[in-house]
This record gives sequence, C-alpha cells and structure tokens, in this order.
Amino acid sequence: WRRPHPGRGANFYNPTYGHLWATGHLGDNTIALIATDPGPNQWKVVKKLELPGVGGGTLFIKTHPKSRHLWVDRTLNNDPELQRTIYVFDTETLELVKELKIPESIPNARAVHLEFNQNGDEVWVSAWGRKDDPSTNAPLIYDDRTLELKQIIQGAG
Repeated sequence: WRRPHPGRGANFYNPTYGHLWATGHLGDNTIALIATDPGPNQWKVVKKLELPGVGGGTLFIKTHPKSRHLWVDRTLNNDPELQRTIYVFDTETLELVKELKIPESIPNARAVHLEFNQNGDEVWVSAWGRKDDPSTNAPLIYDDRTLELKQIIQGAG
C-alpha cells in the first residue's frame, strides 16, 4: 500500500543526478528521489533511499540550500522507536549520515515537523506527544553542521 505524501517534499542538487525532488510515501519505508532536470530522466525515480523498519512512511522531509543534509521523520511508523527517530542523509553521497533520537527525558513523543531556520544552520523538530501531558512535548533544536542537539525548549508544548 503506497501513496505519495501530499507534502512538498524537498528539493536539492546532487552531483550525480542533478536537481532532485525527494518525497516519501504513506505506508512505505522509502524516499523516492525524482530527477527534475530536462532530459531522459526528468520526472523519473533515479534512486530510492530505504529507511529502517517496515511501512509507516514519513510526513516531513526537509533540506535547505545552505545544507548538505536531508532530514526525514518516521512519524507514521507503528514502531515507537522509529517514531522517535530522525534520519539524516548526505545530499551529495545519498548515504545515511546519522540517526537522531528524541531524548529519553521526553517520554512517549514522536519526531515530527522538521523545519530549518532561515540561515539553514539549525533544524527545529517537534517532539510531539500527548496533548494532556506537557512533559511529552517540546521543540528540539539541532545544529545542522554537527548534527548535535543544541537545545530543548521545555514547557513549550
């Protein structure tokens, strides 16, 4: 069961394939990389990035013109550990660089709604938990260069 996610996906340049559009699929564990430059591969899937686990899909895929990273969530997966994980790929090599987990101090939360700041050097991630339990919700700020957690904004949920 595969359905393209209606979100905007992410656009970036790759030295091998040219300009790419990355999009996930609801119920599937792959990211399709679709060539957008004019030519024989335009609008064709030129590569698929496989995410751990089975099914589930992704809601948010993000990058920034100043970033070398493609950030992907697994919010829709049934596995609670995958829901808490963000996958970061290198936009040049298309290899998985790092798996980032929501800190254990924020229980029962999913990683969702990835957004870069305007400068492209930080990624804000929502730790999204229960509406009636503020301890399960917090914005997380990651450094896009080091891929390290810079700040947890507690009490913002």
